[in-house]
Amino acid sequence: MVARIALALMWLLHFLPLALLARLGEALGMTLYALGAERRRVCFINLARCFPALARTERARLARRHFRAVGRSILERGILWWSPRDRLTRLVRLEGFEHFTAAKGGPVILLAPHFVSLDVGFARIACDVDCTGLYAHQKSKVMNRMLLKGRTRFGNQRVFSRQAGIKPVLKALEQGLPLYYLPDQDYGPRDALFVPFFGVPAATITGVARLARLTKARVVPCVTRMLKGGAGYELRCYPAWEDFPSEDLLADTRRMNEFIEERVREMPEQYLWTHKRFKTRPHGESKWY
Repeated sequence: MVARIALALMWLLHFLPLALLARLGEALGMTLYALGAERRRVCFINLARCFPALARTERARLARRHFRAVGRSILERGILWWSPRDRLTRLVRLEGFEHFTAAKGGPVILLAPHFVSLDVGFARIACDVDCTGLYAHQKSKVMNRMLLKGRTRFGNQRVFSRQAGIKPVLKALEQGLPLYYLPDQDYGPRDALFVPFFGVPAATITGVARLARLTKARVVPCVTRMLKGGAGYELRCYPAWEDFPSEDLLADTRRMNEFIEERVREMPEQYLWTHKRFKTRPHGESKWY
């Protein structure tokens, strides 16, 4: 029932101008900051580990900016799920899209780090291009159906559950569908290496390099930025990585983390700090969360 009420409210609000919806989203974010003690704690731990040179007051200000961005991303997701295609194309400015177009002669992996607007990036690309992607099952069946429906409403998008394994993704890549891939969360030690992220050993999946090697795919980084004041979004594609993958899986995974770290430094409030990025620790090290 709670999920249905939340979806009904999001549907009503998606008709509002983005500038007004952004202010409401920021207010929601500050409510989540005040009430969400566990996620606030996770955020503080992550920021302390990644930005130890920042004063505690500065990290607290960054955490509040992050929660405001999270609140916006929640309410503005209604635009992705129900607004017409032309509204999405107006709101999302494309930068460097020629790098993606140039790589489309063969399999392509769109490397999409966990910034709060990553769903905006997929929705905008889906307006023009059929893609494939993965999703994680939600606890709410209603929300799970809505997420899946929202991500597949334009074109012929193929979105698979992580529980289905990698075979459907490999088949889609071989058929020429670009993969919108989110590889920077902690999924445990399986198929992961400990690679520095802001100087901290982080369990990092090696899927980008492995998939690129299996399918001979080009890797095109793709980052979506939430603009201030409800001015819309910027979807930026970067040049396809040269000499990737190499023969060194550890070096390839380190290269990915270094790229993500560079983008985080450009807009630190928009990275998903409420995720337990350092949940898996090296053997013998105590847990942080």
